Amino acid sequence: MIHDVEHAEGLANAVIGASIEVHREVGAGLLETAYEECLSHELTLRGITHQRQVDVAINYKGHTIERAYRIDLLIGNSLIVELKAVDELLPVHTAQLLTYLRFQNKGLGLLLNFKAKTLKEGIKRVVL
Repeated sequence: MIHDVEHAEGLANAVIGASIEVHREVGAGLLETAYEECLSHELTLRGITHQRQVDVAINYKGHTIERAYRIDLLIGNSLIVELKAVDELLPVHTAQLLTYLRFQNKGLGLLLNFKAKTLKEGIKRVVL
């Protein structure tokens, strides 16, 4: 488990660097989908393995609910990234990411708010 956390931390730092580059290049004011596309491209340019819009099923008392939620970005199968373009991050955004982490048995996630004046202000690490 310690190796997984260290791996996720390394990925988180790489994703933050890529996200800052995207924000620096395009600024604030776009839709989340545009930031996701830009960030995905930047991650690809940097050789960072990731998946976009990952549908996830959950099991509720023996009943499978297909596509119960969708992860914006799954980085290296270790880190969940949730993208936002909102005036401010709210507790519900953190709760959303915590739920994703719990269902995926991951220890670390990132909330990235691209509407922040500087992306540094819009980064929140969420630990399960």
